[in-house]
Amino acid sequence: MRICVVGPTYPYRGGIAHYTTLLVRHLRAASHWTKLYSFTRQYPRWLFPGKTDKDPSGTPLQVECEYILDPVNPLSWWRLYRKVRADAPDMLLLQWWVPYWTPCLTMISRWIKRYTNIRIVYICHNVVPHEGGGVLDRRLAMAVLRQGDAFIVHSEQDRYRLLALLPKATVIKTHLPTYAELAMAPDASSAEALRHQLDLPDHLPILLFFGFVRPYKGLEYLIQALPRVLRQLHVHLLVVGEFWTSPLFYQRYAAEFDVERSITYVNRYVPNEELPPYFDLADVVVLPYTSATQSAVVQLAFGFGKPVITTRVGGLYEVVQDGINGLIVPPQDEQALAEAIIRYFCQNLGPELTANVQQSTAAQTFSWQQLVTHIERVAQHDSR
Repeated sequence: MRICVVGPTYPYRGGIAHYTTLLVRHLRAASHWTKLYSFTRQYPRWLFPGKTDKDPSGTPLQVECEYILDPVNPLSWWRLYRKVRADAPDMLLLQWWVPYWTPCLTMISRWIKRYTNIRIVYICHNVVPHEGGGVLDRRLAMAVLRQGDAFIVHSEQDRYRLLALLPKATVIKTHLPTYAELAMAPDASSAEALRHQLDLPDHLPILLFFGFVRPYKGLEYLIQALPRVLRQLHVHLLVVGEFWTSPLFYQRYAAEFDVERSITYVNRYVPNEELPPYFDLADVVVLPYTSATQSAVVQLAFGFGKPVITTRVGGLYEVVQDGINGLIVPPQDEQALAEAIIRYFCQNLGPELTANVQQSTAAQTFSWQQLVTHIERVAQHDSR
């Protein structure tokens, strides 16, 4: 099968860039002719809340691609359309996650629909954004997605949302695949060296909150839960990820709850080669999201063999199975979150849940091949 893919990849950073790269790798490994087109730039600087959208990794995930698309330059949209048309693929895979991409993806899709017979498949990371979902967001999503012939989502929530917008759409749901390949990054420092570098307390269990710090990630509820946890357990919270909002809010929050000495912040994007010691240090990964569709951090944690304590939002509970590979609590409930953390350590759940995570990884429960197979089935469905 001939496939063109459009999406971010190195030198851009983050979960969707990694997703695009791994998807193309696995499509090519499955003997599909696959051409990747990426961006000459993603966002104007004033629209991007982080320090940079470039990946600082010394060992980045990379695949061969052509950089052509500028989302604010319509001439680049036309050039991309012309190149895809010349490639004559069986399928064009486009990725959707925020309304910012509405103008360029709408026009590219329209040209493909009008002038070619190429099948358009949208991979929806979020049908509507995490921090949004109002009438305007839904209308922008509809403007783009109505051009698609089929859709791939990674949670039941996004499947419901998509069908609410497009009731007759062909929607395939599959688990977000694993990011275990990032766990193989070489030249990692040891966990104990990192513990010393960060001046973490010796021998205390570590709760790891990992990823960009944004309001929907629910860090404030983990901070609220800490006093209850600390009354029964000696633990330390390690918050690792670039803050996309003021860190002072969380620092003052921690001071208000008198837990600031039990928290260490690493306010930066962590390169691939530095990931292993952070996860090696962690006894459990805690992700108290207030909303979500799915989470690349969950699959990253599983890739490192770590159980996850998270909330019953979006598709997280479809991946984190309560009492099997992690624990699930209601969102925005600091008492339930504290009780889950206490239960995890007091009942010594770590070894059993860790073994289950490692077993599911070995069994390729969240494999990229599953996603590739679904993409192949979309093409077979069209051929019939």
